[in-house]
Amino acid sequence: MKNITVKPNREFSPTNKPSPVMSLYDSKKNVYYQPTSATYTQGGQTMVLKYPNGSVAKITILPKKKYLKLTLQSLSPRNGIDVIQWGNYHTNITNLMGEIIGVARDTSKTVNYAIGMLALNDKTISGLAETIGDAAPFQYIIHSPDAKRFPLPKDLHEGQIFTLGGDGISDVAFYAHKEPWYRIMYGNAALVDKKGQISIAYQSRDRSFEREINFSLMPLMAANKPNHIQVQPLPVDYIGSSVALWGSPDSIALLDVIQEIVLAEKLPHPTINGKWIKDPAAFVPDALTSGNLNDSIISYTSRLGFKTISLYDQGFLKADRGNNGYIDGRNFEKKPIKLTNGNISHKEFSDMAAKHGITIGRTPITNSLAPGTMDASPSPSDSLCYQQKRLLVKSISATDTVILVDDPTHLNEIASWEGHCADLNMIKIGKELIHYMGVSKDKPYRLLNVKRGYWKTTPSNHANRDTIYKLQVTVNYGYDGLIPNMQLQDKIAEHFAEICKINGLAYYDFDGQEFLFNNGHGYYSTKRFFGKMFEKAKQLDVPYIRFTGATLSEGSWHYQSIWNVGGGKNLYDAETREWGSTTSQGKDLRDVTYANYFPVGMGGNFPINAKSKVEEYEHIQAISVGVGTTYSLKINQKDVESCPQKDAIFKAIRTWEDARAANAFPIWVKNQLSDPAQSFHLESVDANNWNLYKTGRDGSNKKMFVKLKRAKGY
Repeated sequence: MKNITVKPNREFSPTNKPSPVMSLYDSKKNVYYQPTSATYTQGGQTMVLKYPNGSVAKITILPKKKYLKLTLQSLSPRNGIDVIQWGNYHTNITNLMGEIIGVARDTSKTVNYAIGMLALNDKTISGLAETIGDAAPFQYIIHSPDAKRFPLPKDLHEGQIFTLGGDGISDVAFYAHKEPWYRIMYGNAALVDKKGQISIAYQSRDRSFEREINFSLMPLMAANKPNHIQVQPLPVDYIGSSVALWGSPDSIALLDVIQEIVLAEKLPHPTINGKWIKDPAAFVPDALTSGNLNDSIISYTSRLGFKTISLYDQGFLKADRGNNGYIDGRNFEKKPIKLTNGNISHKEFSDMAAKHGITIGRTPITNSLAPGTMDASPSPSDSLCYQQKRLLVKSISATDTVILVDDPTHLNEIASWEGHCADLNMIKIGKELIHYMGVSKDKPYRLLNVKRGYWKTTPSNHANRDTIYKLQVTVNYGYDGLIPNMQLQDKIAEHFAEICKINGLAYYDFDGQEFLFNNGHGYYSTKRFFGKMFEKAKQLDVPYIRFTGATLSEGSWHYQSIWNVGGGKNLYDAETREWGSTTSQGKDLRDVTYANYFPVGMGGNFPINAKSKVEEYEHIQAISVGVGTTYSLKINQKDVESCPQKDAIFKAIRTWEDARAANAFPIWVKNQLSDPAQSFHLESVDANNWNLYKTGRDGSNKKMFVKLKRAKGY
């Protein structure tokens, strides 16, 4: 793997670590097979690989202008192979690992090169074939991005794994290490060896048969220990799995190479103002409401140059197909948006916002089916995801609490890997939900602590040999719900598109986004969910649905434009000017997003109040533009009106946002802006030109720094 744009060519393939084009994996035996021979036919652009288990693979390798397209055409005989893996492709790059999309990056001026992969279809997902549940463990790994600047302590070594911090429940407490060599991991498409060298991999699975896994997204944490789940079979196979393998100067990789692959292979390519959502010029903060007084919120958002209002003060939007997408009633009779002169519906508010080119949005609990909604209760759907399926040994009446089961295996586990919330531990028989805690050790096996007619379902008679489903669930704290199976999840995704069409929404903050992993299909499930939502939205003529969420994965990377999770001093502290003064969340998320060519979020932050000063927001905007971030500006109308510098703050933010959208900041200027120790002031000359000044922290000592102008094509 060579960089041929420099002389002499720089070699990136370690001589002592050959990279298999494709590995085979037998999950029952937990064994990988590497190819023992390869033959390539130039005319057919086909490589034939032979393996020690007797399998033979045929792969087409198509050279494109900026990448290689690899596609698995056949594998025969299979001989127990249920997963194929592209790679690992080993590099000698030791700088940045993009574990979500699979990229090894050297961002130094002397090297400036990146090598990466992209999946070219949904059946192909990032990471290792051995990944349980197709979603990599959420944990820390030891890796120094620069061994000279950040040498590892003697008691640590590259690739060492550590659990997250906290109690396993509070997501803020997960982020527990500010040291630069603690790298939080949101995937495993890129990993490091003991030398810190980065390798990349993608995989594809035969999903056509039922298999049992023992899954947790945070398996090292006692509060989130793995649960056994029988994974639903789907008609999805690895034949046809395809990846793009690319290498490029890192400085041009995103917009010149990755975007080229996305467009050429017809991958999701959502745009904002005509620009790809990954283009830093398309990054823009959002307004985040509080206080539910909205007379001036649209005006504020317009003056700021923002495009979206997140109605966070409206609470969770629960997926309920029973309303057919009419979240305020069939005639929009509900009026939850408060104005001084009378409350209005989402549709009325969205119509008002649209006149200013602004969209509105809500915070759903992703695929959680909450109690009281159509698919959960009082008449639960027959398309729910279950952890275990058992049989009733003896018929029961509507009042019996002695429930005998044929097999107690895993029924003592408290439902869901996340939080293990006791009140969500339930089974479904027919249309009845039944709560229980535990199972007897000896025959006849009996469920313990039984409560009939749970979640207001109707207690009923059930016959001997009726099926018992131990349901897969979410977690407490307002997220309470059941997990749908894949077909019902498809319908939930379409439901969110219908909500947008009917109510004028075009933004979602998908809280509980990790629930998409709960069915055992991991990143494939995520890709399918967002793919279905956007496919339905296109049918309904709904423009791009901008969204953030509780996590970021390879499944959402193409669709998701922002990642404003958490907030306050956990993300970026504008007073102390550091990435997370209370936890390491700001540092950790910045590491992840930057390495994966994604904008880091500053969360819900920087509320305007009586004490706010314009210099604070000049600094926030300088960091936002310099680093490449978005944030959700907390806006409470009463607090904003109490601010003497309100108008100056609006003007300053708008000036920076106009210049950002014009792509007016060269990379060398962004490097200066990203330094928290410096302070800047930006003035508009006209619609295409700006003057950037360096100042003291209080805005004094203004000195001309550079003249900026609108970039061509923007």
